[in-house]
Amino acid sequence: MLRDGVWRTSSASGGDGDCVEVAAVPESVSVRDSKDRTGPVLTFTETAWRDFVATVACRH
Repeated sequence: MLRDGVWRTSSASGGDGDCVEVAAVPESVSVRDSKDRTGPVLTFTETAWRDFVATVACRH
């Protein structure tokens, strides 16, 4: 089950729980709120996630 996958929190996280967690699963990347680990999970294709991260990195 996806919720049992290996979830990672950003190393830039302040540790106060205001982050998202990501888990790579076959052919996709899933994202959830670190404050609500039993809540909804968003799943993106690898390409969509890579494009999102590249766009955010360029604006940061």
